[in-house]
Amino acid sequence: MDGSGFDFEEGIREMSARLQSLEAEHRDLDRLITEVQTSADLLTLQRLKRSKLRMRDEISRLRGLLYPDIIA
Repeated sequence: MDGSGFDFEEGIREMSARLQSLEAEHRDLDRLITEVQTSADLLTLQRLKRSKLRMRDEISRLRGLLYPDIIA
């Protein structure tokens, strides 16, 4: 800790854990959407797909924070 009350490495670990969790949830949701695509009503399917897109955005945001694309 640097005295500011924020441990940089702990923050990185937490973001990495959150990223892994989101990626697993995203895969599960993708499987669920594939399974129910023919049997679910359209509204449910749209909600699942929107949720998957929100997860994808959060995954992209976290990846950008953890692995910045710096071109020097």
